[in-house]
Amino acid sequence: MALYGPVLFHVSASPTLPSPVYTPSNNPPLYFRSSSVFLQRTVSIGPVRASPTTQSYVYPDPVPEFAQYETQKFRRELLKKLSEDKETFGVELHKVVDICSEIFSEFLNKEYGGPGAMMIEPFTDMLIALKENRLPGAPLAARVALLWAQNYVDLDWEHWNSKPSK
Repeated sequence: MALYGPVLFHVSASPTLPSPVYTPSNNPPLYFRSSSVFLQRTVSIGPVRASPTTQSYVYPDPVPEFAQYETQKFRRELLKKLSEDKETFGVELHKVVDICSEIFSEFLNKEYGGPGAMMIEPFTDMLIALKENRLPGAPLAARVALLWAQNYVDLDWEHWNSKPSK
């Protein structure tokens, strides 16, 4: 069934009688037959009980070894990426990377428990810390750090946890 233009529906209680559909313009009303609706009562065999607790997913605790490994990789990759923009960071490049790495390490050691646990707070903390220390390129450094983390941390976590235990 195709209706043309914006229409307002008026649904009749009788499924067999046509109901007018009024349009905002002066066109004559269109008619349609509403489909029948069947309501069925369900019968429960036992008493209705509310679920005592809802199940929620709990992320595993952070893994210090993974945090250390990932922080070293983060530091290396951030230094490599930010060193491409020497005119922005100048001699302060290592200070910027140190601050970002310290905040990232703290997040991995205290908060990150696996895929889906990545949060934005460490990256906003990086931006704020870099600005408070009056270091150049704070927005760029925080953005590069965030993009790297989005692309690699969850994958590295999966790879880390797929290794057989020794």
